[in-house]
Amino acid sequence: MAGLSAVVFALSWWLGLYLLARDPRKPVLVLAAAGLTSFAAVVALDAVRVSTESAALGRIEIYLVALPGIFWFAVLAELSRPGETGRGRVREIVLVCAVAAVAFTGAALAGSVSGPLRAGHWAMFAAVSVPSLGAMVTAVLRPAQPVPVVRFVLVATLFFALGNAILVIPLGLLPSWLALASTGFDVALLGVAVALWDAFDEGQALRADMLRSFIATAAIATLFGGQAVIGLAVAGPSATTALTVLLFTSLAIAITINVLADPLAGVLDRLVFSRSPALRAERAALRSTEAALPLRAHNPLDELDDDTFARLTRRALGHYGDLSKLVASPLTALPAIDERLAARGAADQPLERANELKALLADRIAALKPRDGGDFGTSEQWRHYNSLYFPYVVGVRAYAQNATAAGLDPVARQAWQWLVTEVPQRSLHNWQNAAARVIAADLRGGLLAQAR
Repeated sequence: MAGLSAVVFALSWWLGLYLLARDPRKPVLVLAAAGLTSFAAVVALDAVRVSTESAALGRIEIYLVALPGIFWFAVLAELSRPGETGRGRVREIVLVCAVAAVAFTGAALAGSVSGPLRAGHWAMFAAVSVPSLGAMVTAVLRPAQPVPVVRFVLVATLFFALGNAILVIPLGLLPSWLALASTGFDVALLGVAVALWDAFDEGQALRADMLRSFIATAAIATLFGGQAVIGLAVAGPSATTALTVLLFTSLAIAITINVLADPLAGVLDRLVFSRSPALRAERAALRSTEAALPLRAHNPLDELDDDTFARLTRRALGHYGDLSKLVASPLTALPAIDERLAARGAADQPLERANELKALLADRIAALKPRDGGDFGTSEQWRHYNSLYFPYVVGVRAYAQNATAAGLDPVARQAWQWLVTEVPQRSLHNWQNAAARVIAADLRGGLLAQAR
């Protein structure tokens, strides 16, 4: 029993951390990671509860059981959003809070994961499953949703409803590890769906990177967890609880160190090389380049339609200052990059391609600047240039919390003041999308001309 619970725990914990490591700035990935890791925590706690037969842990577990469903509803609600509108996000937060309130109220009424079946269990089931199914339908109907992700979300949400049904059945009727393990397949499927969605959104490959992470995690989990499982098999009843706790804590620590190796290495570099910022920057660049290489797709520009090409261009512009993201961008395969590398005699290396893509984007942004001889303007003809140049090239963060104009040159200060006082964030977002389409059309035209 403990061995199967450990497998489900390791899978959920690994997948949650893997999604978080992809990009901790994306709400979908953070919420998905929270759902997976909270599910892993339920698996671990339930294994300890079964080994100790503790009623107190049952009263705690009933609240933790609600967390994965709440987070997964938030994931599906985020996937179903039509765009990055402030109003849409506020509505989403209100819905998630309402679902959480009903689910936790049901948990309070149920009192414990143990039977008999009570009204609180049914309230938890309804609070999580019904909104999740509604969000799933909305996500499937969303325009431009990639077909593989639609299938995964559809199947995973249906299995999630079934998994919730198993969880609300008094766990005394079925072994608790069996009920949680049956939900593990569904949770893992949803996690893979989110990873596929993010890879599609970024124009990246996924299989090689995820497979490498999975194999490494499986090896480490076997080495660390296997020792505790053997101990459980040969130890007496008095040591069962301690070894069960050791099993899950060892797995959690080992998997965390493996999946988050790069961020942890960055923290260690800041401690050890505190007086060598140049060395820290070089080491960080090497790590980020190495991590991005498996995300590069073969022939990434083949058979891309105009909408997809524009979306990838918008993503590259958004990652203008992040070479680790540009390394994996499909746009590094543009023929213009080959020409620029050959012109300056540079080696055909991933980091060089990322730098040339950054320079190419800077040139295309500069080409949007009106030819009236000024450095800054607020007329309509300046909108495309202003929306890309100042936020991405100069680094003006007008809408960031506690942002100021300190350190900006006079022209950038003008732009900062204009953005803060006269341009709503949604308007800037629309202008950036429109400007990205202009640049994409230019790059696309060059690509098609090269193909002829």
